[in-house]
Amino acid sequence: MNAPNDETTRRRLRGWWLSPARSGVQLLINPWEYRHLRAFGITHVAGGVVAAGIGAFILSSDAYGWAAFFLVVGALNLADGSWYLAIARASPRA
Repeated sequence: MNAPNDETTRRRLRGWWLSPARSGVQLLINPWEYRHLRAFGITHVAGGVVAAGIGAFILSSDAYGWAAFFLVVGALNLADGSWYLAIARASPRA
């Protein structure tokens, strides 16, 4: 028989990302991270606090470029972690 094969999406390079079908915020977050939102949210917040602390310490030694880098990384981690935790709090699944 020459029937089309239904498993073509799994053979593509990014087929694992598309299967199963997801919508909304699930498309923006890695599937494995979405299944463990609280753990990854807490990890991002902890990493953001550490990076911001390192940035503040480096700022005291007048290395403004490196301090800005670590402060930006810390702020992004804090924002990402708080976003994950807000989704986990609002989601009945998580």
